[in-house]
Amino acid sequence: MAEKKPSRKAVALRYDQSQDEAPKIIAKGRGLVAEKIIELAEEQGIPLHKDSDLVEILSRLNINQDIPEETYLVVAEILAFIYRTNESYKKR
Repeated sequence: MAEKKPSRKAVALRYDQSQDEAPKIIAKGRGLVAEKIIELAEEQGIPLHKDSDLVEILSRLNINQDIPEETYLVVAEILAFIYRTNESYKKR
């Protein structure tokens, strides 16, 4: 009997300092929906970060829900990475 491959999951966040108190979940899904979220992010040049533990936590939240305070530090580190990546990309 073949072992079932776990379904891929994806969560998309938005954070706009001018309007958001904390990053918000703007999309989430697994399987084909996760693949589409990833594909759209790649098409738009949005940096991706792979962290299965964080995705597991965030995928339990509702769309438009702020991330929990317990995840602020790790999400802040990811956002800092993304901002640095964007700045490096703009300078090219």
